[in-house]
This record gives sequence, C-alpha cells and structure tokens, in this order.
Amino acid sequence: MGQAGMAEAAVRYLRSGRSLAVEALPRPELRCVREDERAPVDQAEFRRVLGSFASGVTVVTAPGEEPAGFACQSFSSLSLDPPLVAFMVARTSTTWPRIARAGVFCVNVLSADQGELCRAFAARGTDKFAGVAHEPAPVSGSPRLEGTLAWIDCTIHAVHTGGDHLIVVGRVDALGTGEGEAPLLFHRGRFV
Repeated sequence: MGQAGMAEAAVRYLRSGRSLAVEALPRPELRCVREDERAPVDQAEFRRVLGSFASGVTVVTAPGEEPAGFACQSFSSLSLDPPLVAFMVARTSTTWPRIARAGVFCVNVLSADQGELCRAFAARGTDKFAGVAHEPAPVSGSPRLEGTLAWIDCTIHAVHTGGDHLIVVGRVDALGTGEGEAPLLFHRGRFV
C-alpha cells in the first residue's frame, strides 16, 4: 500500500469512532551543556542552517490596561480536534509575563506589506501600539491588528518548557481572515 493509501486508511479508521489507546513515550532526559563541555552544535551554525527555513511572521497580542504584544515567527497550528495552536517565546521575554497574566492572546498573521509593523513589535522598551490601528478580538478582547492576513483568538491551554524558550499552546476560541493578500515571510535573517 502506498503512502496515499495508508493515509486514506488512517482517516477511515479515525472517522470510524474506534478509540486507539496510545501510550505516552517516556520523557527524554534534558539538561544544559556544562561550561566544561562543548555544545553539540555551534549556535551560529544552528541559526545559519535553520535560517534556511522560511517562516511566516505573526504578532501575538494580549489585552490589559496597557496591551501587550511581540513579533513571533515560531507559530504553528497544532491540533484540529480540539482546535489548538502553538507559539514559542524566549524565557527572557518581558512581554510574555503580561500575556501569561491575561490568560488569553490573539495571533495576528502579518501581510507582506507589514514589515515595519513587525519591526515595531520586535523592539524593546517602546510603546508598540502607538499609531497602530486595532480593535478587540471577539472573545479575548486582545488587540486584533488592522490589515493582517488572518487572526486567531485564543485562551492559554498549556505551557511547556523547551530549552531557552517556552512552548505556549492556545485553545482557539475564534478566528478569521483579514484584508491582506500575501504573507510576510522571514528567510535567512530578512523579510522576503
């Protein structure tokens, strides 16, 4: 049976409603590299090679007296049932604690012409929302930015550790498309 046939069989099985017990794999032992050890991969080489993978660019926002937001290129859909998405954020982020306190967020998928908006949300110590048109997302009230390709309104579902980042899983409460035509992409350290 080819790959297409196996995929069709898997979909038929899943739609049949039969439950499939799946045991969780044991957690791998994770540890930091000690100062007297050589890192398994050079960080500059890691960044150079993984920069070959083009990614979309988003701005993750949250409501508050002063709304929070940051530029994020590590966003992905995660699950259809239930509808979940995920993004990764550096543990050193000063914006993340404000989003965590809100308990909700909106992912704004940037359009090709929103490179300057991305740069504004990547900056530290500035009023990122100054002059930025937005309205409250329908469920969370998080800022939904104008002119984006799409928006996904979420509640924080889980947070996992991932090295020097956190993996934030969001349950999708509402979503929609915007006005943009093409996505803003980041590749090899620049917008394309």
